[in-house]
Amino acid sequence: MSDLASAIGLRADEQDLVAELKSGSETAFALLIAQYSHPVYSLIARNLRDPADAADVTQEVFVKVFRNISGFQGEASLRTWIYRIALHEASNQRRWWNRHKRRELTIDAEHENDEGETFSLADALATSEASPFDCAVRAEVRERVAAALSALPEAFRKVVVLREIEGCGYEEIAEILQLNVGTVKSRLTRGRACLRAALSQSGPAQSQAAVQNPATTTALPTVTA
Repeated sequence: MSDLASAIGLRADEQDLVAELKSGSETAFALLIAQYSHPVYSLIARNLRDPADAADVTQEVFVKVFRNISGFQGEASLRTWIYRIALHEASNQRRWWNRHKRRELTIDAEHENDEGETFSLADALATSEASPFDCAVRAEVRERVAAALSALPEAFRKVVVLREIEGCGYEEIAEILQLNVGTVKSRLTRGRACLRAALSQSGPAQSQAAVQNPATTTALPTVTA
């Protein structure tokens, strides 16, 4: 990102960047995407039922940022404002997913072909080759933690992700979610407890390190665009 910033001749100073964005500068928007695309993608992916949708939602976030930057008045930091939009879009996507998931066929559902034979997509896609994730215990642990995180109530999950993965302070989380700091701390405590409980029931001993310290981000999957 630093190379890009240098290449297009823009400083990463927030006020200057916002001013350039409001003037319609394409280079400023390119810098914004370079600075925020990965963290926004990661934030969204960890708040969706299906992380595969994260790229589409991330794109929509930046479209909304571009369209609404003129209304940004600096009451909060640029990151806070962008994260607020990102979480809002992620919540919308989760609601859509919850409404439509029952209409979709699962991979294990049985289907009947023209000859009356039954089959499942899982059988059709089965392979005898071990996947990279199957070959690594750590990947299995990450998968378990990611699943437990996704299953948290939305109010708790947002706070846990912002604090433990994005590294946001209590005040910034409060600004992003438009809550008071006391509520943020309370939800974080309860979210950690729920995550710890979920992980303690996951079975394998490999998960115990994450159970003992649910704030450890190394147990969580790294999402890349």
